[in-house]
Amino acid sequence: MDEKDYSYANARIRAMKSRLLDHHALNELTNKPDIDTLIASLEETAYKNELQKAGVEYSGILQVETALRRDLVVSFRQILRFFREEEERISIRIILNRWDIQNIKTILRGKKINAHYDEIEENLVPAGELDYAALIELAHQPDIRAVIDLLATWRIEYARPLTRKLQEYLEKRDLAILEFALDRFYLENARSAFTGDDNYNQGIVLELLKTEIDVANIRMVLRVVRDRIHVEEPVEYLIDGGKYLSMDQLVQMLAARSLEEVVKELIQTPFAFLAEVGREDIIQERVSVLERELELFLIKKGSGCFLKDPMSIAIPVGYIWAKQNEVTNIRIIARSIIGDVPEKEMQRVMTYV
Repeated sequence: MDEKDYSYANARIRAMKSRLLDHHALNELTNKPDIDTLIASLEETAYKNELQKAGVEYSGILQVETALRRDLVVSFRQILRFFREEEERISIRIILNRWDIQNIKTILRGKKINAHYDEIEENLVPAGELDYAALIELAHQPDIRAVIDLLATWRIEYARPLTRKLQEYLEKRDLAILEFALDRFYLENARSAFTGDDNYNQGIVLELLKTEIDVANIRMVLRVVRDRIHVEEPVEYLIDGGKYLSMDQLVQMLAARSLEEVVKELIQTPFAFLAEVGREDIIQERVSVLERELELFLIKKGSGCFLKDPMSIAIPVGYIWAKQNEVTNIRIIARSIIGDVPEKEMQRVMTYV
């Protein structure tokens, strides 16, 4: 794609970015007394059209969830239409396909705890290759094996890593086995989609993918250390090709005796921020707290692409991450209002970029 084409597409995307809610606007939403007041405020934003359409079928939290889901899909599909060249479309699809991974994980987690399919459906966002109808059918399957079997029947590529690891999961009942298999498959395939040419635009997406590999590896290390898993073959637990952490560093961390040791090993890396997590959380081995900080790091890195060359793929990549984060924040607000969560607590778990 030449500079002229990027100029048109990115001008449109920057206009979309201007409609994202800033820090102040998000905080204003957190003080709404009820869900109807929240909806009224959101109808004064870019979500107006989808809220009004959703209002024909739903009300309350379901209206908000439906509108947010549809708006996100519409926005991402619109970005794809701005780009005609296959190289750019591949890069954007790689970013969007993170949603396929997240949706499959959501379904697997729901099946693991025997959640009703309505609960699972509320958390699905069909922004990747799997459309809403496919995701709904997966959510209606009776168990994890059936979900994987249906993916295999449809010849969806994500069935391959899940099928290979199904027996191990059935023996250990640790969902991290299937989730890491999905992460590995997605990240390794995404990385191999690039030619290796010295291409600035590919480099932007590749840098994010390599950072995601680091994050996936750290997550696995944290779980291995917390659960005191004896590792004979480190390669089975790690993904090669991260940006900041070598395999030698990761193997050394796998042998750590506590999460505190892992965090100390990361002090001289860009992941030193994990040491700022409350000491009690680290001592009590609350992996979810550390994982949230890692996700925040990824969100800020992805959204930070807005600061890169305005005539490059950095603008759509930055928008996708920022838009995803905004929708997540609004969902947190809506659910917190329903659950009568205090405003300060609500803001504490939100991510501002």
